Amino acid sequence: MLLPLLRRSWSAAALGFVYAGAVSAQLTPRESRIAEAVAAHQADAVALLQELVDINSGTLNAAGQRAVYDVLAPRFEALGFTVEYVVPAVENRGGHLVARRSGTSGPHLLLIGHLDTVFEEDSPFQRWELVNDSVARGPGASDMKGGDVVIWSALAAMEAEGALDGATITVVMTGDEERPGDPVVEARRALVEAGEAADIALGFEGGTRGLGVIARRSSSSWRLEVEARTAHSSGVFNDNVGAGAIYEAARILEDFYSEIRGEENLTFNASTIVGGTEAAWDDVTARGTAFGKTNVVPPVAIVTGDIRTITDDQLQRTREKMRQIVARSLPGTSARITFHDGYPSMPPTDANRDLLAVLSGVSQDLGVGPVAPFDPGRRGAADISFVASVVDAGLDGLGPEGSGSHTVEETVNLRSLERAAQRAALLMTRLVGN
Repeated sequence: MLLPLLRRSWSAAALGFVYAGAVSAQLTPRESRIAEAVAAHQADAVALLQELVDINSGTLNAAGQRAVYDVLAPRFEALGFTVEYVVPAVENRGGHLVARRSGTSGPHLLLIGHLDTVFEEDSPFQRWELVNDSVARGPGASDMKGGDVVIWSALAAMEAEGALDGATITVVMTGDEERPGDPVVEARRALVEAGEAADIALGFEGGTRGLGVIARRSSSSWRLEVEARTAHSSGVFNDNVGAGAIYEAARILEDFYSEIRGEENLTFNASTIVGGTEAAWDDVTARGTAFGKTNVVPPVAIVTGDIRTITDDQLQRTREKMRQIVARSLPGTSARITFHDGYPSMPPTDANRDLLAVLSGVSQDLGVGPVAPFDPGRRGAADISFVASVVDAGLDGLGPEGSGSHTVEETVNLRSLERAAQRAALLMTRLVGN
C-alpha cells in the first residue's frame, strides 16, 4: 500500500521511495475485487465503445464532440463526478469534457483523453465493425475512444469497491486533440489549468503491451518562403539573374539534412513544396498551387514542414540552426523561415520513471508482465505534453492496444480493453493510497 502523499510536498526522490514498495506488492483482496469488477463489466464497456465509435466526432464536427460528451457525462456523474462541457475561445472547434471529484487524501490525479478523431463527416470510415471476437474496426476505436472507455471502466470498478473515496481526480477529454484550435493557448486552457492543480497526469492514448510512455516529443511546424529574380532561363546562374527560388529552396533543404540531421530524438520533415512563376500555399486546407514554364527562372517557392524534439532546448537550438542556414542565400535570392508552436515536449524525468515502476509492478501483479519505457522517437505528440511542465510526474499510453491509427484500417484489441482498465484501476488505487 502506498504511503499517503501530500500535493506538491514530495520530491522525485521521495516519489521513488514511496513507489518502490508498490513494485513488489501483490494484489490485495480489494485490488482483486477491483480487477474482477472490470472484467465483469466488459460487455458494457465494449457496448459503450461501439456507441461512441458510431458517433462521428471529427475534429471539425463540434456537434459530434457534444454528442460524445452527452453519452459520457452521465456515466461520470453516476461515479460522483461534477461534469461540464467547456467550450474554448477558438473558432471552428467543439468543447471539452471536464469531470471533477474532490477528496482529502493522496495526490491529485489528472486523467487525459479526447473526444475527437481524425475522421470528418465526409470520411468513408464511419461505423463500428466487429472483425472477430477480439478485434473491432472503427474510427477512433483505439485513438482514442478506446482510451476514454478505459478511463470510465477503471473508475467505475474503483467506485464499486470504495477506492474512489477521498480521492481527488480530474478528467479532461479535449475536443480537438487531433487538430488543436488556434490560438493553442486558448484551445488548451482548460487542460493546462487542470494540470496546474494536479500532481500526476495519466494519459490514455493507445497502449503497447509491455511498454509505457514516459516521454513524448514536441510537434511544431515551419514555413520557408523564398523569393528570387525572375528572367528567361538562359540567364540562370549569371550575375544579373542568380539561382532562382527553387534552387535556393533545394539548397536550404539539403543543408538542413546534412548539417542538422542526426541528433537523438530530433526529426524535421519537409512535407510540402510549391514553386514557380506563381505559387501559393493555404494552411487551412493544406493545399498549394503553382504555375510556371520550363524557360522561366522561378521567383517564388514555399516549403512547409514540422519539427519534433524531446526538450524545448533542443527545439530552440534546432530553430536557430535553421535560421542560420536560411540566411546564407544563393545569388539573386532571399528567404525567410517562420515557426508555429504546436505541442510542447514531454521530457523523460526521474519522477516519470518512478511512476512507470508503479505501473510495471501493477502489471506484474496482474500476471501481464513488466512494463518498460517506450522509445519517444516512435510516438507522436499528445495532450499530456501540455501539462508535462506543471505536474510532478506523468505517464501516457495507458489505453488499449490497437493498430492502423489515423487510417481506415484502425482497429482495437477488445481483450486489451479489459487489461488496460484493470491496470489503470489498480495503478490509480495504489497512487491515491486506497
